[in-house]
Amino acid sequence: MRISLLAVGRLRAGPEAVLLRDYMDRFDAAGRALALGPARMVEVEDRRGRGVDAEADLLLAAAPEGPLVALDERGRQLDSPALARLMAAWRDDGARDVAFAIGGADGHGEAVRERAALTLSFGPMVWPHMLARVMLAEQLYRAATILGGGPYHRA
Repeated sequence: MRISLLAVGRLRAGPEAVLLRDYMDRFDAAGRALALGPARMVEVEDRRGRGVDAEADLLLAAAPEGPLVALDERGRQLDSPALARLMAAWRDDGARDVAFAIGGADGHGEAVRERAALTLSFGPMVWPHMLARVMLAEQLYRAATILGGGPYHRA
């Protein structure tokens, strides 16, 4: 099951980009035997500044068929094993692709919220979108290690 991380905005070179690539590579390696991955990063940008609805259109145009998870501070909070179980369930139900969407500075447009199978929160705090990418990639890697029985996640 392929994983797409969809995000509004461009990640510049720097520590966040290094961490993102590291966790995505780890996920690809850990997930291969579990039929998870590869993971890809897709960045979209509304250069005209038309707002969340235009950003939503760009995110949805980049989203593959299959479950879409919208990251939002008002979403449902899952612990890491629950996220792993959800990913395994989608995989086992035959999903070929799953996408995770990170909106722009003003969040997600209504079209993304309507299409989302799940709205997921990393807690009530608002995180910088560049860090949210890294946190998501780490959680995907953690999910793969949980499903594979690896020692990375200590429950």
